[in-house]
Amino acid sequence: MTRSPTDPLARIAPVKTVVVKLGSSTVADDRLRLRRRLLAGVVADIAELVHGGRRVVLVSSGAIACGQHVLGIDERPRLVPELQAASAVGQGRLFAHYERLFGDHELTAAQVLLTSEDFNRRSSYVNARNTLRRLLSWGVVPVANENDTTATDEIRFGDNDTLGALVTNLIEADVLLLLTDQQGLYTSDPRKDPAATLVHTARAGDPQLEAMAGGAGSALGRGGMLTKILAAKRAARSGASTVIASGREQNVLTRLAAGEALGSA
Repeated sequence: MTRSPTDPLARIAPVKTVVVKLGSSTVADDRLRLRRRLLAGVVADIAELVHGGRRVVLVSSGAIACGQHVLGIDERPRLVPELQAASAVGQGRLFAHYERLFGDHELTAAQVLLTSEDFNRRSSYVNARNTLRRLLSWGVVPVANENDTTATDEIRFGDNDTLGALVTNLIEADVLLLLTDQQGLYTSDPRKDPAATLVHTARAGDPQLEAMAGGAGSALGRGGMLTKILAAKRAARSGASTVIASGREQNVLTRLAAGEALGSA
């Protein structure tokens, strides 16, 4: 989704700074196991972008699902303390996995945990922005997530699509890439409507998009297509374009960087 009809569509070749967001259903499977091959592919793509001169922030969901797997909890907890505890168990393990994957490509990853207060309070906002910019200038890949362990409102009402858009605004990134378990935005839910068609291009803020995207996300996460449409609208405030594409598409990031039109933009 672009901020104007003349912006590049589904292409990140001209850009320098990219925020990539992975949803819970992309990070973990239905049995709460990390999708190791998929994550290795995404990290390899990010590494290629970084080694090619781009700056990339990875916003990754999946800490709660990872914690559930370690603890043997099949159903996503409903109580906030249980969600926090599962996140506390899973967050370190999830980042450690990313750290190993990026290390295989001679890249350093940095864990960055954020809350809404970091964006609402000026001093925290400036500190977060300066830290992320410094990490990127050093060639480090920040791996960001909401600080679920302490931020009860973020677990109860938040989602990492919003966090991805906020980080995009924070560092004035060129593009927000939302990788999900769908090919992009459809005219209706393709799981329920066989006549649903993929929306290839759209303009962020178009009210018709919100009507198309209504509905909840997967059992693993709190988001859905609606949160992605709203995230695209938010990201456009700082001049960023948004692409919604499938994280299960092979080499999705490098193909977008090569100019291939994938997903919805």
